[in-house]
Amino acid sequence: MRYIVVVEPGRESGFVAYVPALKGCVSQGLTRESALANVKEAAAAYIEALVEDQLPVPRDTMHAS
Repeated sequence: MRYIVVVEPGRESGFVAYVPALKGCVSQGLTRESALANVKEAAAAYIEALVEDQLPVPRDTMHAS
């Protein structure tokens, strides 16, 4: 499954990345690339936890099919 990821400059330094479709799925990194890699790992863990708990996995409503 594919999700939109937003990467923004951090308030003090580095970058913050989040997945809007996965509420609370946020990560950060010193570089844009590291923030993106970190949020991808966080999203995978988030989805894995949903599946283990037999909860629905949100679809990205902003992604074109």
